[in-house]
Amino acid sequence: MKRALLIITVIAVIGFVTVHFAFRSDAPQVDAVAIHFAIQASMESGSMQEAVAQQTAFLVELTDEVDAVRRNRDNAVQIFLYVIITAFAVVGISLFIYYERKILSPFRKLENFAQSVAVGNLDIPLEMDKDNLFGAFTESFDLMREELLRARENEIAASKSKKELVASLAHDINTPVASVRSAIDVLRLKAKDEADIKILDSASGKLEQIDGLITNLFHSTLEELQELKINPIDVQNAEICDIIKQSDYDGKCRSFSIPDCLVLADLMRLRQVFDNIIKNSYKYANTDILIKSFIEEEQLFIEVKDFGAGVAEKELSLLTSKFYRGSNTEKIDGYGLGLYLSKNLLERMSGGLYCENHDDGFVVVVMLRLAGVQNI
Repeated sequence: MKRALLIITVIAVIGFVTVHFAFRSDAPQVDAVAIHFAIQASMESGSMQEAVAQQTAFLVELTDEVDAVRRNRDNAVQIFLYVIITAFAVVGISLFIYYERKILSPFRKLENFAQSVAVGNLDIPLEMDKDNLFGAFTESFDLMREELLRARENEIAASKSKKELVASLAHDINTPVASVRSAIDVLRLKAKDEADIKILDSASGKLEQIDGLITNLFHSTLEELQELKINPIDVQNAEICDIIKQSDYDGKCRSFSIPDCLVLADLMRLRQVFDNIIKNSYKYANTDILIKSFIEEEQLFIEVKDFGAGVAEKELSLLTSKFYRGSNTEKIDGYGLGLYLSKNLLERMSGGLYCENHDDGFVVVVMLRLAGVQNI
């Protein structure tokens, strides 16, 4: 950079001095003494005509010499100016190339790098050229990227560790809860006093609530860790009927049947799905439950309908969102995970779930893919 400025300065000074002295010097003049002697010599010839001819020839020759000297000087100055202009152009182009490679290009790389970091792409390092003026500057930016990447990895690891701890604790709590349930069942069978039976029923209900909360917490945590295993197998319609009947522990489901078919499902996860759906019906509607099923477009549809008030139409699509609860559930305990987890499980079994309002109730529709059908 300094060298380029020095070269430009030297060229400019040389050009200015040369042009200045070239035009400052007086232009060649006609020699008056030579003209005087030429006139005298021509007068001695005795003929006026011959004298005039000699003087004319002498003046023409002298003028030609003066013009030749001027032309040579002008040509030299012109050539010198061309050289100066060319030198300036070469130096200017060289400066542009220098700025492009050493300043502009590194800044463009830095700009692209900053945009990449802004969108969270921390895996691509910043290409550095140690020869440019900002080598150390760009290196510090890449060090920042490495620190951000390390911090993000540490954050992900810490978050995963916390979720694994929560899942482990939720799983471990199930054992004492199961023991307490067994003890309550034994006491319930032996109890004869109505007051004792009422207390045990209340304790059993609270225990069911605790068990549901622990199950939801456990499944939600595993789902976030992508460790909720799904092992779909061919499942017969009779097995689905048994699962629904087992989930209907309060006996509110009316008599139903399911068309003969084989579907692709994980039995344990399917049981969790219908547990969530039927428990929700108990909790929010507490009416009879109507089960309908049919096959359409290579899928088995199972409608679980209660005769409650349903939900607002604008909330239907939100019911399967994580932690979302309808506006009519303010006084009822819950965390908004049942339908979310059920839909997630069904989708991972190539099925689905959605909700509908009917004139006389609320419907949850479960979709299961028929076995042997290619998943599109």
